[in-house]
Amino acid sequence: MKPADVADLVDVGQPRLSPDGTKVAFVVTTVDTDENDYRSRVWLADVDGATRPRPFTRGASKDYRPRWSPDGRFLAFTSQRGEEKETDIVVLPVDGGGEPRTVATSKEDIESIEWSPDGSRIAYATRVRDARYEHKKPKDQPARRITRFFWKLDSVGWTVDRPKHLFVVDVERDKKPVQVTFGEVDDEGLAWSPDGEHLYFASSRHDDWDFRREQDLFRVAVGGGVGGSVGDGEPERLTPTDKTYSRPSVSPDGRLACLWVDQRISSTHSQVAVVEDGTPRLLTTSLDRNCAPYVGGAREPLWDGDTLIFGIEDAGNTPLYRVDVAGDGAPELLVGGERTVTGWDVAPGAGVVAFTAATATTLPELYVLVDGAERRLTSIGAPFTESREVPAPERFTATSADGTEVEAWVLRPAGFDPEQTYPALLNIHGGPFTQYGNRFFDEFQVQAGAGYVVVYSNPRGSSGYSEAWGRAIRGPQADPDPGSGWGGVDYEDLMAVTDQACKQFSFIDPERLGVLGGSYGGYMTTWIIGHTNRFAAACSERAVNNLLTMEHTSDIATVFEEYVGKRHIDDPDEYRRQSPMTHVREIDTPVLILHSEDDLRCPIEQSEELFIALRLLGKPVEYVRFPGESHELTRAGAPKHRIERFEILLDFFDRHLKP
Repeated sequence: MKPADVADLVDVGQPRLSPDGTKVAFVVTTVDTDENDYRSRVWLADVDGATRPRPFTRGASKDYRPRWSPDGRFLAFTSQRGEEKETDIVVLPVDGGGEPRTVATSKEDIESIEWSPDGSRIAYATRVRDARYEHKKPKDQPARRITRFFWKLDSVGWTVDRPKHLFVVDVERDKKPVQVTFGEVDDEGLAWSPDGEHLYFASSRHDDWDFRREQDLFRVAVGGGVGGSVGDGEPERLTPTDKTYSRPSVSPDGRLACLWVDQRISSTHSQVAVVEDGTPRLLTTSLDRNCAPYVGGAREPLWDGDTLIFGIEDAGNTPLYRVDVAGDGAPELLVGGERTVTGWDVAPGAGVVAFTAATATTLPELYVLVDGAERRLTSIGAPFTESREVPAPERFTATSADGTEVEAWVLRPAGFDPEQTYPALLNIHGGPFTQYGNRFFDEFQVQAGAGYVVVYSNPRGSSGYSEAWGRAIRGPQADPDPGSGWGGVDYEDLMAVTDQACKQFSFIDPERLGVLGGSYGGYMTTWIIGHTNRFAAACSERAVNNLLTMEHTSDIATVFEEYVGKRHIDDPDEYRRQSPMTHVREIDTPVLILHSEDDLRCPIEQSEELFIALRLLGKPVEYVRFPGESHELTRAGAPKHRIERFEILLDFFDRHLKP
């Protein structure tokens, strides 16, 4: 794979089954290099595979989030069109015989759309702009008044004057959407009550919500039937404001399920729970795995009779499980294998599960599980992988300094010759509570395509393993479960992986090693080269370099206390101790710094501080900034910037690691 091949990548995702379980709506996303953007369209596939999957919408812009009407006759979807990026909810007959109708429009992205049980209304969530935005020029807008933490969000921008709220719109009647929630806080996720009288959602509405980051489930009256009135009462809180409850899911008989996590303790596993009389009952603790996968983690637990279907992270894979809500048995594996499930849906009572999944050598495709038998419905990504050499990873384990075994993988370079030795790149994932997985990853394939051995692992602090594994890098002062802090056992694990890779794979040249990572992976890259000179080159990308300043400049500022164990204003020395900038004078490795100028998660000052210090010290450093990009550059940035970034990255490592 070459950098320019980013333009040919294709993604299949967001599967939604028709109510009778005979059809699947899904989304295919492609790259538009002329517009330097992405295009997506809704497709349809027959579950029995009798006909070829086919496009349902034109795909002239971005069509996504397909949702079936309860009778299966219509599909609603969101469509983002035009230079203003307004988002419409469009309703279109599935079998033809009608024109598309736009039933709602927002100047912001529309999220979480759901049909009412009787099919007469659609509820959705979108940000509500303050009147200030009537002035398009920022210099014409009045000043912002901020009294709370969390007033901005990466890839979204200002949120203090654009909170996310719920709306309801009549599908058949030509009426304006009605806003049903209000206030300064965001309202996340939504689910209808079986009678259509209420909407369930998640929100933080306690007085000190920005200090106490618990989140509750609520329901709000919206009236029933076609043209039903919207209640004007306050939302009813359903949980005790003790933990974080999210992604409400309501069964046809009114039972309430959700995701549950103790957000106050970093690296705590999310669990699937049912809420009964305000009390959560956890159903998945026996797995000791995170039940809110980073990839595909946006779905709520799905009801199928008396069971719930959900995804987990497990040693580089993302399988699906089923659990009985009665709690009579342990969760059972539903969809497994060496792969990452990226989206899923169920047709209750029909015996059908639809899901999209990728492997390390294949792009995501659509599958169905019918009465336990699996069938693949698409091969949309096959032309991409079949026309290129796509190396497969090989698993190995390393033993860390304290005897802990660490799971890792290696990719041989394209055109591998066993008689040669090659430079190797140690990749470090972000998070830290995420995992490298068995899915197609353009980063690894481009590096392998350029002639590098690719090494990667899930050191302690990663998700996908036990809760103790994820909590191992909590700070020494953290309560409960104190650990080594960042740059402790995670550093030892990564060094052990490097040692083992060089020992086990003789084709790796130990004199030509590079290290790179983004976000927390950028943190570890900067930390590593401040503690060892064994790497000949390093790329620190969108990194955390100074935990002390991150705690008051990031969009999630104040949350690092959950890892460190103390507030930065109370113990700044502990933040400095864990910061790579503290060891900047020990850095002698040539460094490439990459950062996005609109990154709000790890603000640009993190890279500026590193560059200025290294330059003042006369150390070898190069600094590249990407305008108009957020923290998500490598995953969702402008295609031309993604290609340019790959070219810059490979040029840098080629100059330092190849003779």
